[in-house]
Amino acid sequence: MNADNNITGIILAGGKSTRMGTDKGLLKIENKTFVACVIDAVKPLVDDIIIVSDNPDYDQFGFKRIDDIIKEAGPVAGLYAGLKHSKTDDNLVLSCDVPMISTEVLGQLLKPEFYSYEVVQIQSNGKTMPLIARYKKDCLTTCYNLLMQGERRLRLAVSQFNTKSVLIDEKHSDVVKNVNTKEDLETINYDIER
Repeated sequence: MNADNNITGIILAGGKSTRMGTDKGLLKIENKTFVACVIDAVKPLVDDIIIVSDNPDYDQFGFKRIDDIIKEAGPVAGLYAGLKHSKTDDNLVLSCDVPMISTEVLGQLLKPEFYSYEVVQIQSNGKTMPLIARYKKDCLTTCYNLLMQGERRLRLAVSQFNTKSVLIDEKHSDVVKNVNTKEDLETINYDIER
């Protein structure tokens, strides 16, 4: 890891995975868990990694694991917990269900010209991706206030910030795909085997 970056990687692995029926981060693709794939992509860009999950099975990866501070409140709560425990101003935040993610794509979020933005998120195929994004630590106050108001929608939270969306090349659109269902998983495995 590059200590000059002064960036924390925050991996959110606390979702219920109701559509998949099992913990998504621990699913395997080419004999490697989703979380391990995400760790490998983020590792060259950060000098610390935090996994946000109440599941102790994530301890096997050897990084600091923290529980959600506010339970059952979705990704905004996961983001809040990660930012609260982070010791850096800049944080790369990823969900555990993007196993194809690449260091190259994540690096686009860290360009110096984007430094003044509170949130820098990927945009692909007309869709913004607030769970493949760089967040300033200061975002945690707004996240907390929204959670106290019962708000769980991450897109609404992101709309409160000075946000930049980075459009990625179509050739990279596969690497930012979320795997939420068994069908998604089959599609990804099919693409790899081809």
